[in-house]
Amino acid sequence: MAYGVKIAKGKAYKGAALKRRHIRVRKRISGTEARPRLVVTRSNRGIVAQVIDDLAGHTLASASTLDPSIRGGEGDKSSKAKQVGQLVAERAKAAGIETVVFDRGGNQYAGRIAALADAAREAGLEF
Repeated sequence: MAYGVKIAKGKAYKGAALKRRHIRVRKRISGTEARPRLVVTRSNRGIVAQVIDDLAGHTLASASTLDPSIRGGEGDKSSKAKQVGQLVAERAKAAGIETVVFDRGGNQYAGRIAALADAAREAGLEF
């Protein structure tokens, strides 16, 4: 199935480029019951990580910077992303998930995205 994203100008170009990259990544990545997809959504203020079974259409585990345990904490955005990675890995392990497919959501694998992924790996989640 083809997805079209209009080429935008100015400030809208960044969002359209992100959408194009995410579509390109999602062509190759799909979550199953045995190996669900760990998708990362990044905004300027926060970060959200969800473990999704695409075949059933269910979210199996999730964590974000809006979680009460992370929300008021000290540190920069990268340290909060590490906390989100640890939390989503713990919740996934509690749900019986050992391995996942990592979906960076069209974002570059650097900074907060890499910090979240590394923290999830250290907490025992395999990619």
